[in-house]
Amino acid sequence: MKWFLILWAGPVAFLGAWYFLSYYDMSFGFFMLTRESHDLVFQIYGNVLGIAPESIPPLVARAIAFDSLIVFGIIGFRKRKDISAWWRRRYPSKEAASLPRADSLSSAP
Repeated sequence: MKWFLILWAGPVAFLGAWYFLSYYDMSFGFFMLTRESHDLVFQIYGNVLGIAPESIPPLVARAIAFDSLIVFGIIGFRKRKDISAWWRRRYPSKEAASLPRADSLSSAP
């Protein structure tokens, strides 16, 4: 499971870091981090896909959000016993709390 998260989060973090740094032209001397390369990459992808380059970043963001939901769904499914035990500890059932207890001092009917 650890490697699953690493192999998912690594490319997402790499893409996010590249997008942020190249969008704001923080190149640190690397061509791939310049705004020029940012525009060039999206122009190439736009030509290959046949869509406007400005529409690609929102599509990528939606794909990352969808993939994230799938990844967290898989994690939740694998940890469902731990999650349900945590939920029961956090929110005890009201039925168990409303039953009379032996140490109750009330003798009223």
